Amino acid sequence: MLDHLIRNATVVDGTGGPSRVADVGIRDGRIAVVAAPGAADAQGPARSEEDATGLVLAPGFVDPHTHYDAQLFWDPYATPSLNHGVTTVAGGNCGFTLAPLHPDRPEDADYTRRMMSKVEGMALAALEEGVEWSWSSFAEYLDALEGRIAVNAGFMVGHCALRRYVMGADAVTDRQPTAAELTEIVRLLKEAMEAGAWGFSTTQSSTHSDGDGKPVASRHARPAELLALSRAVGEHEGTQIEAIVAGCLDQFDDEEIELFVEMSAAAGRPLNWNVLTIDAAVPERVPRQLVPSERARKAGGRIVALTMPILTPMNMSLGTFCALNLIPGWGEILALPVPERIAKLREPEVRAEMLRRAASKEAGVFRRLTDFGRYVIGDTYSEENRRAGVSGRVVNDIAAERGQDPFHCLVEICAQDELRTVLWPMPTDNDPASWALRRETWEHEDVLLGGSDAGAHLDRMCGAPYTTRFLGDCLRGRKLVGLEAAVKMLTDDPARLFGLRERGRIEEGFHADLVLFDPERIEAGPATLVHDLPGDSPRLDSKAIGIVSVRVNGVETIRDDQVTGAVPGTVLRSGRDTRTVATT
Repeated sequence: MLDHLIRNATVVDGTGGPSRVADVGIRDGRIAVVAAPGAADAQGPARSEEDATGLVLAPGFVDPHTHYDAQLFWDPYATPSLNHGVTTVAGGNCGFTLAPLHPDRPEDADYTRRMMSKVEGMALAALEEGVEWSWSSFAEYLDALEGRIAVNAGFMVGHCALRRYVMGADAVTDRQPTAAELTEIVRLLKEAMEAGAWGFSTTQSSTHSDGDGKPVASRHARPAELLALSRAVGEHEGTQIEAIVAGCLDQFDDEEIELFVEMSAAAGRPLNWNVLTIDAAVPERVPRQLVPSERARKAGGRIVALTMPILTPMNMSLGTFCALNLIPGWGEILALPVPERIAKLREPEVRAEMLRRAASKEAGVFRRLTDFGRYVIGDTYSEENRRAGVSGRVVNDIAAERGQDPFHCLVEICAQDELRTVLWPMPTDNDPASWALRRETWEHEDVLLGGSDAGAHLDRMCGAPYTTRFLGDCLRGRKLVGLEAAVKMLTDDPARLFGLRERGRIEEGFHADLVLFDPERIEAGPATLVHDLPGDSPRLDSKAIGIVSVRVNGVETIRDDQVTGAVPGTVLRSGRDTRTVATT
């Protein structure tokens, strides 16, 4: 007997092969049969069934870069990712995890909360109220999630947590670990991988600072430490490396390329990094960012660049931490108390210097955010701004009416709201040439779609819906990629990168992670700010359009964009649930 039978679906199986109409039967959490319409009846009656005529059935989507490490404790459904068909998430990225925590230093949990709040934009109140913080080891952290989540989730172990556990407060100083300390850091990593960690993640990015404004722990590590940890990754089955350096945001320098190549080769494992930004106005970026991949293959490694297939909706603010704070010279001003910040921003010479720094080479990829005339004013809060009717308007138009330069105009609007104004930057890379370059880049063997950052930067960006928005664009928009290829990019490709066992395809014997959707409607709704986190903290959310059903391990978790309450997900552990992926 089948547990559930889906009849007459247009099956896009994740392999990239042509779609076909078929019946798909589920038994004990796995795909029991994929057969021509009516042929599945030979399996006997099904406990439940549905007619999927006109609907597409695809494997569950795999998001290779998320930060759901904390959110899963208060939101086992990993919303909105699950709503948009994501059934497997990779967490523990960028060197940041909630474990291990030293059992004799309770202050380390507070440090971790404040660091995650600053560096990954997670609401501090949500971290304090929504997470139980009951673990010490990485194994205990994984066990705390087991049996309570609706998605499948795998986690890297973060370099910052490893260093903090062994070195304490010295982890964020220039003191290097002693030989004994490095041995202990490596031992902790191995212990985490034995418990099921997918591997090791680290960051050397200049944009990553802790809650005290200091460079995070992993930024103090030298290559010898990173290579020792990489070699340890190679001793465990089904593991990976994920790494971030400053050049990930714009263009790698030679030392960063060499470091990535050496780490992957030392481990004999793939290394992925986030995120490759593609802009036809900077044609040299893509070739430069793929140099590590070319060199790694010659050295016995593999380096994979993640890139997003959509332009991620995001908002900015002069009142709270956002990407603008990361422009050199801006952070010091935007960290001032609000009254002092407003006073500084109103000084013409200060604005002029900020604009100069924003336009300089040192601003890197953040130069994309500094065409302030192209910003759209979002929510406003003062009576003066309400009367002026600035919400929803482009700054260039308002500035022309007021006789101000665009940045001065934007500052004055924000100042009226005590800097609470929501700002929406219009993308500069939405031209046909940039989309053509994206399509070409996606064909590269070491480029993978993903990098949503879902679970992080909650009130500033909403990357989780990239799956449905991409599919909608492929079916009814630019049509850069056919449906079968698009589904493969979202399912089998990331599953193969991580070595996921029996996931990523609709195939008999595979786990029944499935998405049923209407190809005429599949899309993501606009990003809207909601207050549904612990502590009434805000986040951006986006409704899924056209998703009929999502199943995880055979159990329905979403029906018509609503969670069912079931939690059939599992913590995916290296070795048991992943196999080693060859680098050559």
